[in-house]
Amino acid sequence: MPVRLKKTEMPRQAPEIRRKNFKEVALGYSVEDAVKEAQRCLQCKNPQCVKGCPVGVKIPEFIKLIAEKDFYGAARKIKETNSLPAICGRVCPQEEQCEKYCILAKKGEPVAIGRLERFAADWEREKGIEKPEKPQKLGKKVAVIGSGPAGLTAAGDLAKLGYDVTVFEAFHEAGGVLVYGIPEFRLPKAIVKQEVEYIKSLGVDLKTNHVIGKVLTIDELFEMGYEAVFIGSGAGLPKFMGIPGENLNGVYSANEFLTRTNLMKAYNFPETDTPIKVGRKVAVVGGGNVAMDSARCAIRLGAEEVYIVYRRSEEEMPARLEEVENAKEEGIIFKLLTNPVKILGNDEGWVKGIECIKMELGEPDESGRRRPVPIKGSEYVIDVDTVIIAIGTSPNPLIPRTTPGLNTQKWGGIVADEETGKTSKEGVYAGGDIVTGAATVILAMGAGKKAAAAIHEYLQKK
Repeated sequence: MPVRLKKTEMPRQAPEIRRKNFKEVALGYSVEDAVKEAQRCLQCKNPQCVKGCPVGVKIPEFIKLIAEKDFYGAARKIKETNSLPAICGRVCPQEEQCEKYCILAKKGEPVAIGRLERFAADWEREKGIEKPEKPQKLGKKVAVIGSGPAGLTAAGDLAKLGYDVTVFEAFHEAGGVLVYGIPEFRLPKAIVKQEVEYIKSLGVDLKTNHVIGKVLTIDELFEMGYEAVFIGSGAGLPKFMGIPGENLNGVYSANEFLTRTNLMKAYNFPETDTPIKVGRKVAVVGGGNVAMDSARCAIRLGAEEVYIVYRRSEEEMPARLEEVENAKEEGIIFKLLTNPVKILGNDEGWVKGIECIKMELGEPDESGRRRPVPIKGSEYVIDVDTVIIAIGTSPNPLIPRTTPGLNTQKWGGIVADEETGKTSKEGVYAGGDIVTGAATVILAMGAGKKAAAAIHEYLQKK
């Protein structure tokens, strides 16, 4: 029987319905769909898909278990190397990683690895997560700063090895960017909470409302008996464009907008006490996943028109194709090859429009993408009353500033070895966005995994 070249479709909420709620857009595979999709896997002798996974999930092995209807076995197989499968199955850019290397992609569509990972994780959650065996304790303490994907992965791996691990989180809820940055309709908070609970079940102690650099310094952590520290505090400091009008009322950084919407549950107002003002017409500046998330939140919060304003063409957009397609289906208007030059305000100090200039693409820049060049005399105004800036983030300087001997990069990130996460300070490791700048969840997890292995090797020699 020939192998089907098309993926099994994932059921989704219809655009006209989902744009009015914060429920998950993708509804997940049924048992029949999952088995059908798993049977597409060729079970290659030399699977290239595994090479594309930053955390080394045994992809053909877990897919084979799904094909055999051993769903618990599939979940266990994934968790041998990935402690956050329900998250990865939803937000990882599989099309640029594992699925990119699937042999089926040469003639058709790759196996839907991410959808199958989500299915296995969801099956286990619905039927009851098996409690992991507690490892024999080594009697050594490790501190992890930040409970985002890098920190949770490092903490989970170290706990499995027998270390006493404490995670210090600045916010009142654990999860980092998973809870404050990614909307409910892409990653439900209940899923994140369940994954965090699994990490805690490994023996990890979690302390929230601990801003390291304020409540405690890294040197003080060492004085408290921690023998190694992993910094996975992300890159949560928003960037702005430096154009006139950015201080007007009605201008948000994407960080603030998404944090208030997601972590503070502004979408449930007045049931929650954190409202957020969204006008009738909203411009979101940027072309990444954060911009798509902001635009799609704005439409759900009641905006009548939402624009994505991006200075390059759609081809250069860093956002996932799936997110761009979802945004279009939900009615987001794309203003491409357009760059803001000024935010206009009324007499009361509120946004009344955004002045833009049209762009054309010139020669490639250092990123390999063609450089946008302004077209003289092409300025025009988009009538909006809310502007959300989603052009990237940088690390908060608090930890480097309060940690003598910790080298940083010019843009503020911590200098750390790519393979081990080792920094310039003895016993201190770092990984994720704090080292690379804003990147993907799975790359941060990969960095946390490498650092955990390096910390283990370091502490075994002490």
